[in-house]
Amino acid sequence: GPQLSAQLEGWLSQAQTSKRPARAIIAPHAGYTYCGSCAAHAYKQVDPSVTRRVFILGPSHHVALSRCALSTVDVYRTPLYDLHIDQKVYGDLWKTGMFERMSLQTDEDEHSIEMHLPYTAKTMESHKDEFTIVPVLVGALSESKEQEFGKLFSKYLADPTNLFVISSDFCHWGQRFRYTYYDESQGEIYRSIENLDKMGMSIIEQLDPVPFSNYLKKYHNTICGRHPIGVLLNAATELQKNGVNMSFSFLNYAQSSQCRSWQDSSVSYAAGALVVH
Repeated sequence: GPQLSAQLEGWLSQAQTSKRPARAIIAPHAGYTYCGSCAAHAYKQVDPSVTRRVFILGPSHHVALSRCALSTVDVYRTPLYDLHIDQKVYGDLWKTGMFERMSLQTDEDEHSIEMHLPYTAKTMESHKDEFTIVPVLVGALSESKEQEFGKLFSKYLADPTNLFVISSDFCHWGQRFRYTYYDESQGEIYRSIENLDKMGMSIIEQLDPVPFSNYLKKYHNTICGRHPIGVLLNAATELQKNGVNMSFSFLNYAQSSQCRSWQDSSVSYAAGALVVH
């Protein structure tokens, strides 16, 4: 507990506040040794004094899921303190008929939500008894489903007391990920990867799901949280249609290692924040 807390504290102290208060963040979910410092750039934009609910949308890595799923537990334990699931919001979401329940096994196996729990706890520490969490496991949604869930979550995104944490790593490159796209004009492989990721990141910053879908269809970039990102882009689009003014910016980008040969592999991480003006 104290060791992890100090580690998170250290990373947060290195990050600048520039997009506070964030209404939504995109942050990675790999081991903290790889992406802890990157994630801090997103979490640093969260204002714990206004946040009362933290929605955590993570992709499903272990089970085939065509919709979204809700947890069956009331509390998520972290090494810092316990996080309580918002049963009222869960009840409202459940009533829509759009969700399934994840099994306890799935819940325990899935790291895409879990990796955000200690960071959420750390960031919200000063108001630790005053907020709840809403974990949502996002399946391999079709574009029309992303739109439906985007619409549903847009009314929650409209509320300044809610924060959305969108869990995603970026390019998983290498033979072990069966993804070896390489644009030689960029120079070394890792430069090509960075160029591909940054292209995707600048498209996400437009807050429009259509160019993001087109980008994924064209390059098949292995962004594991593409569906949670798609839900966020659809929710943002819905609010913009209703005259809400917002902007998204990426604040940090990192790679687990620099690929130079076909034998290498790496995972990319990006941290960004959505601000409503």
